[in-house]
Amino acid sequence: MAITSVRISETLEPALDAAAHDLNRPKSWVINEALRNYLNDRMIEKQRWQDTVEALEDIRMGRVVDGNKVHAWLDTWGSSNVSPLPRSK
Repeated sequence: MAITSVRISETLEPALDAAAHDLNRPKSWVINEALRNYLNDRMIEKQRWQDTVEALEDIRMGRVVDGNKVHAWLDTWGSSNVSPLPRSK
């Protein structure tokens, strides 16, 4: 495992100590867990942004499904005659 020095804000140190104590884990574990969660959140945020950019491009190119067709399709859910998934033009 790599070793990296990090300066912890004086305002964060008591909370870090408390979390480590409450979890019965070393501070390094708490820091690694927090960093893992932060990086995972950033990855999800990046993917959502990419999905948004792609969706906006689909709209710009006219690759959309009419809302009325989507609602009509949803209205058939749970019935014995579910309509096929509506497609863009």
